[in-house]
Amino acid sequence: MVVDTQDDYVVQPTDNEKDEVAIINPDQPDRILLATDYEAMKEVVLPTLIEEPKILEDAVHTWTVENWRSLNKKEHGPVFHAGGFPWRILLFPFGNNVDQSSIYLEHGFEDTSKIPDDWSCCVQFGLVMWNIDDPSLFSHHNAHHRFTKEESDWGFTRFLELKKMFQLPWLDSDRPLCENESCNLTAYVRIVEDETGVLWHNFNNYDSKKETGYVGLKNQGATCYLNSLLQSLYFTNAFRKAVYQIPTAEDESIANSAYTLQRLFYQLQTSNSAVGTNELTKSFGWDTRHIFEQQDVQELSRKLIERMEERMKGTDAEDALPRMLSGKVKTYVSCIDVDYESSRIEDFWDIQLNVRGISTLQDSFKDYIQQETLDGENKYWAGDEFKYQDAHKGVIFTSFPEVLHLHLKRFEYDIQRDAMMKVNDRFEFPDTLDVAPYLEKGADMSEPWVYKLHGVLVHSGDLNAGHYYAFLKPNKDGWFHKFDDDKVTKATMRETLEENYGGEYKTSNPQLRSALQQRKQPVIRQMSAYMLVYIRESRLDQVLTPVSQEDVPAHLERRLTEEAAAKEAKKKEREEQHLYCPVKVITEETFKNHGATDLTNFDADPKDDPAAPRLYKTKKRSTMEELLATIAEDIQQDPRRIRLWIMVNRQNKTTRPDQPIMDLKPTVEETYTRSASTSRDYSLRLWVEVAEELNAQGEAVWPTYQGNANGVIVKTDLILLFLKYFDHEKQTLQGVGHVYVSKEKKVEELVPILSKKMGWGEKLPPGEQLAMWEEIKPSMIETLKAKQSLKAAELQDGDIICFQRVPERKASGEILGKITRLGDKPSDGVVKRWDHFDDARDFYDFLCWKKDVRFYPHPTRCDKEYDSFILTLSSKISYDQLAERVADGLKVDPTHIRFWSVNATSGNPKGPIRRTANQTLHQILNPHSYTQTNSQTKQDVLCFEILEMSLAELDTKKNVKVTWLSEGITKDETFDVLVNKQGHIEDLIQAFSKKAQIKDEQEGGRIRVYEIHHHKFFRELAPSYPVLSINDYADVVAERIPDEELDVDERDFIKVMHFQSDPTRVHGIPFKFLLKEGEEFSETKKRLEKRTGIKGKAFEKIKFAIIKRYQKPVYLKDDDCLFAEGGAVEDDMILGLDHVDRTRSTRNGQEMFLK
Repeated sequence: MVVDTQDDYVVQPTDNEKDEVAIINPDQPDRILLATDYEAMKEVVLPTLIEEPKILEDAVHTWTVENWRSLNKKEHGPVFHAGGFPWRILLFPFGNNVDQSSIYLEHGFEDTSKIPDDWSCCVQFGLVMWNIDDPSLFSHHNAHHRFTKEESDWGFTRFLELKKMFQLPWLDSDRPLCENESCNLTAYVRIVEDETGVLWHNFNNYDSKKETGYVGLKNQGATCYLNSLLQSLYFTNAFRKAVYQIPTAEDESIANSAYTLQRLFYQLQTSNSAVGTNELTKSFGWDTRHIFEQQDVQELSRKLIERMEERMKGTDAEDALPRMLSGKVKTYVSCIDVDYESSRIEDFWDIQLNVRGISTLQDSFKDYIQQETLDGENKYWAGDEFKYQDAHKGVIFTSFPEVLHLHLKRFEYDIQRDAMMKVNDRFEFPDTLDVAPYLEKGADMSEPWVYKLHGVLVHSGDLNAGHYYAFLKPNKDGWFHKFDDDKVTKATMRETLEENYGGEYKTSNPQLRSALQQRKQPVIRQMSAYMLVYIRESRLDQVLTPVSQEDVPAHLERRLTEEAAAKEAKKKEREEQHLYCPVKVITEETFKNHGATDLTNFDADPKDDPAAPRLYKTKKRSTMEELLATIAEDIQQDPRRIRLWIMVNRQNKTTRPDQPIMDLKPTVEETYTRSASTSRDYSLRLWVEVAEELNAQGEAVWPTYQGNANGVIVKTDLILLFLKYFDHEKQTLQGVGHVYVSKEKKVEELVPILSKKMGWGEKLPPGEQLAMWEEIKPSMIETLKAKQSLKAAELQDGDIICFQRVPERKASGEILGKITRLGDKPSDGVVKRWDHFDDARDFYDFLCWKKDVRFYPHPTRCDKEYDSFILTLSSKISYDQLAERVADGLKVDPTHIRFWSVNATSGNPKGPIRRTANQTLHQILNPHSYTQTNSQTKQDVLCFEILEMSLAELDTKKNVKVTWLSEGITKDETFDVLVNKQGHIEDLIQAFSKKAQIKDEQEGGRIRVYEIHHHKFFRELAPSYPVLSINDYADVVAERIPDEELDVDERDFIKVMHFQSDPTRVHGIPFKFLLKEGEEFSETKKRLEKRTGIKGKAFEKIKFAIIKRYQKPVYLKDDDCLFAEGGAVEDDMILGLDHVDRTRSTRNGQEMFLK
């Protein structure tokens, strides 16, 4: 967005240097003007600033510079004073890295260390170089700057080319500007008042809380409009108090918008930095699309207030919002000549006021209540008693709320562009507003109806790209403040009012005026107020009542205090993280609790999982001996009985013990560094071994890697093996422990060792043997042959052996008998369940592919109530196997189950999953992983639907969503109808009649079926129209054909649609309507009332218009005729019903965002 601001006209440097400064005044001074005439020069070099700050002091100082070519590279002029501070000219005679003279103004403090860190001074200044002997020859530049301790000088790196100074005649004279290597430099310094504390501030290291006492809101992407609204509601203190009174102690959920709004308000009240709105937008049900979409502020305001009003029912604050924010307006028709009036009074929460062509807020109010005279052919029907009468029609307010929300109609439909456009007209609004002139006679005048401006919500930019911010007055007496997302600053009344009126720039600055006049078109402000908040002056103390700590719900304060403490603890932990090294330790106990592959899951949390490795936060500088003592104490063992093994990552991506740590003197950091090349983890991974015996000296005796008196490590031929047992009855895999076995032993020799380890005795019961495998990696399980040695099987330290009991094979010398395979039919003839594993290898395969999937009943397609549940399944199972598993729990026919994918953002069913051959659960949960569909679908959740027919039969059907209109267009009900794909609309009608339980066509009359698209009538579908050709992107509507419309020429119908204010804001269900030749519209309306089913006052509010493409709506009068005798209804003509969209559920064709 491009906006003309002061930056277009005032010197502004780049971030890293002073040299890129625009020359504002060309070197063409009036020849009559002399540099010695300081007052006249001041008018030229110190023009009026666009901010118009108050002038505190002016000072003029001249420095005569002689022997220019003999000067140093950098020179300082004499010190002079202005505004109580010292100043001087800084000169680079030969340029500051350029071929021009460089001149700056700088503060003249001698000892800069004594300057306060927060010192600042706002200065407008001009620098003039002039001829000593002829003061009519001069060159000047001007600028303004906020001088601080860090930014001590400001000026012009390219003040004037050296050649022009000394060699060339200056302008039209015959002499150079600098003669005899000398010239005068005059500094004009104007000290201006910094009312707000942020005049010309660069906002580096700016602290909103420190400077103003308030904090801003973080912008999530395009949520500045939300931020400005929330700040407005927050500083309406009575509203904040009422929100605090909503009971949320029993529902502290992020899905509860009342609770998240309470949290946000409390954080704004107590935080020292900008607050995030993520929790609140999540409670709205917003996803990323909504975050980066600027929504309608008025609609958001209404919905948010309505939501809070709902939550306040039954509480002490039940009437707080209506009393505070709701007024009453009367719509009337009053006869002029007789005593007859028809009127209705309605509540309003905000007022929408016209801006285009209206100059002030007061004029817009007058426009709002302007009367319309009904006379001549447009007389008002006053009933049978008074007949047609001249009358006044209009609206008048009967009361205004304590807090008045005014929405200015800055965005309107442009018929020429066929699009919404921003209205940038100048529209003035006062600080004090008297609304008494807009009240009806007899209104309560016990208190003045005078309002004070409390907030101005501003939009800067155009319709498609813009920014929102707010000017708010938090206290009854005090400053307005500008709330611009995370930044809060004080604001002057000029910033609050004049700069937000919109329209053309107005300035007393002659230079700006000249620059604007040179443009062909006027320069229009891009920033303008779009919402105003006024508070009734007599109720200011009540509305802006102080909000104390006692007003905050105790549970909310406690919860946020705990969260803040936890956040601080985490911050401290992060700051000290570099001092510690996490150590993850596998013990005998954790291994025995482990029921999956490898020795443990290093990512598991020991607080939740007994199989997770124990976690020790250890200082990096502590020794391994100290770590060993800590671990020994934790597992309640004598430190002399334990030793630690380093865990390493093997090439097959498993993690196993490699060798014991024999030297405990190195630090934890040194040990981790040595193991880092073999570990992919940020932590030190260890396995703890506990010795089974001690020697006479009380030292541990280790089977291998035993140190002797000479310090030599003795490695025997024993290898360390870990054991796992698969129980096929319980379908569990668990760690058993570890053993040391000689490499030379055969596999069959492990049987008694394993039997003893399991507590089965020396031998297995008759008829049973052990089957054994090596777990090389989760996806590679190798069978161990009975007669093979461990050495031949290539077993080494840290390897895992899995075993299970199996029936003995009578005619074999092998220990490993034939294992029952998946799908085999047992001897008893009973087929095993497909999800039961008798073979450890199949169970390992299941572990590799297992996934926990949660199943929910479809929210709208299940006639019976079902609970959600979780199943642990293999990702390799088919659709039919999945259906069988789910059907078993639901006790239904598996062929009648249909699954639906689930939207990752909303959690709602996304679409039915097509049943195909060779489709696995993995493919069902991860559809089209190469597209965005994968990221939009939950990968661990499915919805289920119980069908009335099998999926095979369903494949022959097409699902059509039909909206049934039973009472005109006022009552609609939607049904999902299954109809044969080869059928026609007449088949659809028959199936629909059965589904909706209505009379069929023979009994109840003919039914019309038509398609609508974006709330507009698309086409009527003939009975013979194929079902397969129904547009998938259109909605299907069905209704009984009224008797008068039966067998009528299609050319006599007109299409009808609903809209609000402009034809682009369509809503409701369109329909077709029969026109009668020569019928006046007053009679047509009566038939329309019957046809639509809209009755009474609701129908009276509707305005009727003829709509044609690219043309403005033409509103109809009672004596108009839509279908003249002998005429025809034009094809592109639509009858529009202009009335309020009561649902307010959509915007731009998309679902509104508050769940």
